[in-house]
Amino acid sequence: MDISASQEIELPPHAASLIEGLRDFGYSLDTSLADIVDNSITACAKRIDIYADTVSDDPWIAIADNGHGMTRTELLEALRPGTKNPRDERDAKDLGRFGLGLKSASFSQCRQLTVLTRKDGETTAAVWDLDRVGETNRWSAAILDDPGTVPSAEHLGDSGTIVVWKKLDRLDGGYKNDDAKRTQTLNAALSRAERHLRLVFHRYLSGSPARISLYLNHVKLDPIDPFAEGHPARQLDSEEFMKLSNGVVSFKCVTLPHHKKMSKQEWDDIGGPEGHQRSQGLYVYRADRLIIAGGWLGLARQAESTKLCRVAVDIPNSMDADWKIDVKKASAQLPPIVKNKLKTIVERFVSTSKRTYTRRGRKLIADDQLPVWNRVLQDDKIIFKPDLSHPVFQDFRDRLGDDLKSDFDACIRLIGSSLPVETIHADIIGGAEKVASDHLDDEALSLQVGALITSLLEGGISADVIPDLLKNNVVLRSHWDRTQKIINKYLEEDA
Repeated sequence: MDISASQEIELPPHAASLIEGLRDFGYSLDTSLADIVDNSITACAKRIDIYADTVSDDPWIAIADNGHGMTRTELLEALRPGTKNPRDERDAKDLGRFGLGLKSASFSQCRQLTVLTRKDGETTAAVWDLDRVGETNRWSAAILDDPGTVPSAEHLGDSGTIVVWKKLDRLDGGYKNDDAKRTQTLNAALSRAERHLRLVFHRYLSGSPARISLYLNHVKLDPIDPFAEGHPARQLDSEEFMKLSNGVVSFKCVTLPHHKKMSKQEWDDIGGPEGHQRSQGLYVYRADRLIIAGGWLGLARQAESTKLCRVAVDIPNSMDADWKIDVKKASAQLPPIVKNKLKTIVERFVSTSKRTYTRRGRKLIADDQLPVWNRVLQDDKIIFKPDLSHPVFQDFRDRLGDDLKSDFDACIRLIGSSLPVETIHADIIGGAEKVASDHLDDEALSLQVGALITSLLEGGISADVIPDLLKNNVVLRSHWDRTQKIINKYLEEDA
């Protein structure tokens, strides 16, 4: 529709109102720090340091880099809200989008933003103070006469930028008058942010040499690779590609190694605080920077049988609008054409994983000679029952009087019917690697080995093959050093 008017009137937003609104884009400390690190990477920084003073009366956080820095003119433009049009074409390595990140990420955590920068021998420092904007209702920042007064100014090299947050009203946890609690809250938030940064920028932190080095209070941060790159036990499918009008999307399906093939530190780092069941799914990368970490976005259900399944989806920054990348660069939406392709990939990947998982479960039961527990399908339900015909039970039962045999059978059935299924299920969902069998002492182990050997010999099985047969038993195999000694003792006595 054409618009005809006799005059146009400019309606600039009220500075005091809108700048407060920039604080509420939903940033956390994690995503705020990551957004500032994005700017440092775009500025070709090789080293990025995060410094935090959490114990002083006026705590602060500073992010310093050795990138190309800014001139005075470039700094003032960078401090302007909305300095970039998200529709403008950008370099493929540019991690920004809206030109809001520096301001919105900073204001979400603090009321005073200071930027100190140096380029071509020119040093400039400017400050946005929300309290001052509230008083004047003007879009005006202040140029500092003495840049050397900025916290961490001593870390500025020949070129680079330092972003400083003060008046941390969103990070004190409400403990303005309790220094100890405020410090504790700030340190806990920084600890969570540390893991987030190690994960989000793991591709930049990996390699030899790494593209960047990232430090928190002088401690170097190591990458957390959610795909266990380079681990010999991981399973990797062939990478697939999808060419679209705005670039190419790639898909790579990976099955993580079993927890027994990884160190506890590796396993815990990759699983994160919520565990592997929660962290399975899609990992969307934009220009090698992680945007989405886990979850199936409606394409599959999170299940124990697929908890090691992860799909890396890589997109270029030219697809930001198609994927609806938000200001925080912490969420995205699948374009319909990509969703249809990804649905096919995920369904195939997940079904293969489930079949492998199921086969592995069946194999353990099938190969396990004379298991104590039987897995029975009854009325479409899977029921685990103690096997009353197991040689250990039969051997003990035969030594009981007739009046006690039925009581013994009832006790064994009671154990089976009292299996805490719901508790086991909940514990497995919380972390299957933490669920383990009780310790088997020498007396109980000797009892089981002796009963099995007797049963096998009576069944006509040669003594030569008995060790190999017993090694198929899951319980005996997990205690094989002790089991071998007991087997040798029984077979020597029987010879």
